[in-house]
Amino acid sequence: MPRLAANLSMLFNEHDFLDRFAAASEAGFKGVEYLFPYAYAPKILREKLDDAGLEQVLFNLPPGDWEVGERGLASLPGREAEFRDSVIEALRYAEALNCPQLHAMAGLLSESANSEAYKAHQETYVKNLRFAAAEAAKIDCKVLIEPINIRDMPNYFLSHQAHAMEVLTAVGADNLYLQFDLYHCQIMDGDLTHHMERQFSSIGHVQIAGVPKRNEPDVGEVNFISLLKRLKELGYQGWVGCEYRPVGETIKGLGWINKLNIDFN
Repeated sequence: MPRLAANLSMLFNEHDFLDRFAAASEAGFKGVEYLFPYAYAPKILREKLDDAGLEQVLFNLPPGDWEVGERGLASLPGREAEFRDSVIEALRYAEALNCPQLHAMAGLLSESANSEAYKAHQETYVKNLRFAAAEAAKIDCKVLIEPINIRDMPNYFLSHQAHAMEVLTAVGADNLYLQFDLYHCQIMDGDLTHHMERQFSSIGHVQIAGVPKRNEPDVGEVNFISLLKRLKELGYQGWVGCEYRPVGETIKGLGWINKLNIDFN
C-alpha cells in the first residue's frame, strides 16, 4: 500500500515548523513533505529528519517572490536565469536531505494574457523543464509538475491534466513526472479513477485532500478509500502526500487513516 507522508506546511500547525518533524513521527508518519525548505539551513533540516527518523519526500523549487503573489518561475518568459538559479539551489537542498523529487511550480499568467503570451509561457516552460530535468538527473532526482486548480490559485499556468500530459511529452525527459493531486484534479477535471489509470505510468507522486474544502480526506465528495485501493491495484510504490488543512487539531483528525484498514508504516 502507498506510504503516507505528512505535509508539514499544512499539518501540525499547532507547533512551530521545526517541531513538526517530531510531531509527525510521533503520529506514525515515516515521511514528510512541505512547500519550501529555504528559510532553514540544510544541516538543520537534516538533523530534524534524522532525529525523528523521517524521510524527506518532496518540496518545491523556489517560487519567486511568494509574499507578493508569485507562484513559480518555470513558465515565466524573461525569468529563465532566475529559474536556473532556483534549480541549482533546490538541488543543493535535495542532495543534503536525500530528497528524491522536486516540484517545479509553473507560475501565473497575467489576467490579460493573449494567445501569443500563452505560447511564450508554454515555450519557456518546456525549455526550463528540460534544463531542470537534466540537472536533477545528475543526482538521480525526479522533477514533478502539478496541475493546480484556478479557484485556489487564479491564473495558474498549469491547471488541467491534459495540459500536463502534453508538457511531459513535449519535454521528453525520463525523470520528469506528474504530481497527481486528487484535490486539484477533482476541482478542474473530475473523473479521478480514469485520470489515474490513463496517466499512471507518468505519476511520480500523489497527494490527497477532501473536496471541496481541502480538509481531511474522508470529508467531502471524494471516495479516497476507493481511489487508494485502485492506486494499490495499479502497483503504485511511491508516497501519498497528506496535503490538507485539518478542521481542528491535526492529531484529532487522523482517524481517517484507520478507515484504510492498513498499516501505513
